[in-house]
Amino acid sequence: MGFVGSLLGIIGFAIGIPVGLLLGFFLFIYAEPADVEDPIVRPIDEFDTSSLLDILPEIPLWVKHPDYDRIDWLNRMISYMWPYLNKAISGIIRSTTEPMFSKYTDTFQIKSVEFKSLSLGTLPPTFHGIKVHETNENELVFEPAVRWAGNPNVTLVFQLLSLEITLQVRRIFRPYPNNDIQLVDIQIFAAPRVVLKPLVPTFPCFGSIVVSLMEKPHVDFGLNFLGGDIMAIPSLYQYIQDTIRRQVASLYLWPQTFEIQILAGSVGTMKKPVGILQVKVVRALNLLKMDLLGTSDPYVKLSLSGDRLPSKKTSIKMKNLNPEWNEDFKLTVKDPQCQVLQLHVYDWEKVGAHDKLGMQVVPLRLLSPHQTKGLTLNLVKNMNPNDPQNKKSRGKLEVELTFKPFREDNERFSGPLNRNGIKINTVGKASEDVPLHRAGLLLVLLQGAEDVEGKHHSNPYALVTFGGEQKKTKLIKKTRDPCWNEEFQFVLEQAPLKEKIHIEVMSKRTGFCLHRGESLGHVDINLDDVVYNGRINEKYNLINSRNGVIHVEIRWRVI
Repeated sequence: MGFVGSLLGIIGFAIGIPVGLLLGFFLFIYAEPADVEDPIVRPIDEFDTSSLLDILPEIPLWVKHPDYDRIDWLNRMISYMWPYLNKAISGIIRSTTEPMFSKYTDTFQIKSVEFKSLSLGTLPPTFHGIKVHETNENELVFEPAVRWAGNPNVTLVFQLLSLEITLQVRRIFRPYPNNDIQLVDIQIFAAPRVVLKPLVPTFPCFGSIVVSLMEKPHVDFGLNFLGGDIMAIPSLYQYIQDTIRRQVASLYLWPQTFEIQILAGSVGTMKKPVGILQVKVVRALNLLKMDLLGTSDPYVKLSLSGDRLPSKKTSIKMKNLNPEWNEDFKLTVKDPQCQVLQLHVYDWEKVGAHDKLGMQVVPLRLLSPHQTKGLTLNLVKNMNPNDPQNKKSRGKLEVELTFKPFREDNERFSGPLNRNGIKINTVGKASEDVPLHRAGLLLVLLQGAEDVEGKHHSNPYALVTFGGEQKKTKLIKKTRDPCWNEEFQFVLEQAPLKEKIHIEVMSKRTGFCLHRGESLGHVDINLDDVVYNGRINEKYNLINSRNGVIHVEIRWRVI
């Protein structure tokens, strides 16, 4: 009996499992509840406590969080424009995905992939609130709460060998041939962070759009196959939900970002320095005789193309056709692939314009980083190759060039993440990765000031003093809130530890006024934080000013 009982148990188990799975499949897939009733619509003040707790997650964020603003006007505007937005967005999706589909054609036995129909439906997304962040950065940051429960109609047809597979996205289920896969009742809830940066004076006034998700999105849908809803199978729904969230989070969850470039790097945006060009002007040979006594008083002016900074100048060698300078200069490089070094040799004159002895240019792309290159340049009158005067011998100029790019931030710093997800050092603590005794570039950006007011006039400008050098912003007339947005550069032989930079806001009389210039306030900024962190961006209260504030960004780039 024991053997027979065990045999019957095994047979029952073998038969029961398939039968149970089959019954469960039909029970969950095909069984439809018969007690579905229309929802009751009533004012929120009539809800009891338990009902109110049930709908609490659906309440808009502007109701629950005071820092979210209500934007019904935006929802109404999108509702009116949705028919046109639907066609425009659908067209963008088609044009974007067609090149992607063509890559897979004739591979993996796929003969064709195309949209048979593509429409996002008649129901637009809804914004349940928006939060705008105030920052010291040159950017606009906001976080909308978006929900979309649409009725799209998308049909994607795959031709796989001789089999045609149709993927359909619809609002409701409709019976189709057995080889169709349908996504129905799609709902998406997301809270992205959108950053428009940098802000520039060129339409549309921002260079790029950076999007990241502040929390994992909620994506809900039904998946119909072989006439039934696969998502009704226990555990499968939760598994697919978790998989979608993990995949989206790995790509776009903060600090991961998705950037859309709006303006090209050369349009409206200011390129950042990427290195230092060290130029040594050695000597010149056989220069032209420009003076009456058969000599010249030469000097050299050098600059980089596309640079608004004043040109560098050598000393003047009086009455010398073969002068030797051996003078060193440092120039800031922003685009080593496009910029050129411009060298102009002049004959100094005590009265009148200085005579031009010759010129030459050197493309920076010819230089290798950290390698000194000596050049002997034949001077010409201009860069026009068809000018017959360029055939005349004008002498030679010897220079030595070295391009030293800045070290990347991720090679210099280690420590906690900043707001952009980049590792930085703890303020005031040096690490082995921070080169404290290497040369570099100190960049000082004066963005503007607020509430600066003089006793007699308010025509503010700023003076930046560091290391014996003084630089000045433009003067803005009759304002208490000037916006300069000017950058100054200081090339240093080592990190400015235990040093301060002095910034003073001044006002200068314009027109007829008995009172001359006066100080509107000043501030001394310790540069230790800049060295250890690489960058600071703060607003400082001005000393000797009632309410004056100045906005300064300082960066330290190491060679």
